[in-house]
Amino acid sequence: MQAIRGLVTAFRTLTILPLPGRDTDRFSTALYWFPAAGLFIGSVQVCCAFAVAMSGWHELAGLAMIISGVMLTRGLHADGLADLADGFWGGKTKESTLRIMKDPNVGSFGALALILLMLVKWVAVLKLVELQAYAPLVSGVLLARWSQVLLASTMPYARSEGGTAHSFVHGAGAPHLLVTTMASILMLWLILYAKPELVAVALSAALASTVCTGYLSYRKIGGVTGDVLGAASEFCEASVWISCALFCL
Repeated sequence: MQAIRGLVTAFRTLTILPLPGRDTDRFSTALYWFPAAGLFIGSVQVCCAFAVAMSGWHELAGLAMIISGVMLTRGLHADGLADLADGFWGGKTKESTLRIMKDPNVGSFGALALILLMLVKWVAVLKLVELQAYAPLVSGVLLARWSQVLLASTMPYARSEGGTAHSFVHGAGAPHLLVTTMASILMLWLILYAKPELVAVALSAALASTVCTGYLSYRKIGGVTGDVLGAASEFCEASVWISCALFCL
């Protein structure tokens, strides 16, 4: 029963879908379902991109991929990226950084980070669409959610007073990371069966991006927050897409 409730919580948190049922009592249980949610989100995005690409307008297909992702997730991770950029580049101390990150207003650093990353993602998606390499696009979205599990399972929560993501980070540990890693690798093998070498490329890009984000966050605020998890997801997605696009050239 808790497993099903974890599924409900994962999809309610990561998407706009109002799944019926009760949320799990232990929010960390939802982490087991994050890669599955990523697989679903990525599949919907790719369907939107493929439908537009059939018209031959690849630039618009790339835009459809990105916009559908933002709409399906309520821009949750993009918001985290903006808050992280504002806080990490605007705060001088841990306290000031966390205070800025909690501010709902987007500053200049956040706006620039969003514009630049969305541009990078659009360029990567455009190239993959032109190559008709849709599987790496789904893989990037899947691994982006796995990256959140990696950080939540290995790093402490940065805010002593708690916060939005505290219930997910609290209780997360090795079992969550082990199960989601195995599940993610299995799903990647199924998605990328035509080019199995891309599994190593995608995993390496996701791991490198997530470790760098985690290291920067630990140095800056001593742990993670919901904004850090969201930003890590955005960075991971872009890294996987760019790496796979370069490999497919």
